[in-house]
Amino acid sequence: MKKPFSYFEHDADIGIVGQGKTVEQAFESAARAVFSIMTNLDAIHARDEIRVEFEETDLEFALVIWINLILGKARESGMVFNEFHLQRNGQYWHAEVSGEKWREEHERGVEVKGATFTMLSVKQNPGGWEARCVVDV
Repeated sequence: MKKPFSYFEHDADIGIVGQGKTVEQAFESAARAVFSIMTNLDAIHARDEIRVEFEETDLEFALVIWINLILGKARESGMVFNEFHLQRNGQYWHAEVSGEKWREEHERGVEVKGATFTMLSVKQNPGGWEARCVVDV
């Protein structure tokens, strides 16, 4: 099965691309792309769940808010997330993200500091939605 996310090169940072049938699925795939930079998500157990909410009408701004919000929650709680369930009702976004605490045995990749506005794009294509931006590493 093809992964619902990919990467593109960008100088010292990394570009992420999330894809999905809905904008919410594209954002979830973008989140997986971000956390996959940091560790092997297949080795993470979705033991603990954290809820996040935000409000934004602009889809591009919402992508940056979403990524930065879950990165902040991961740092704050000492966790890594591997499951993302995002729902939107107009401008209101609600999500449950699941994962576990960082453990020594987790593979350490590159730390992602945050999503940027560089090459930011959220658009609907014939096959679904694509959400992309550059993340600061």
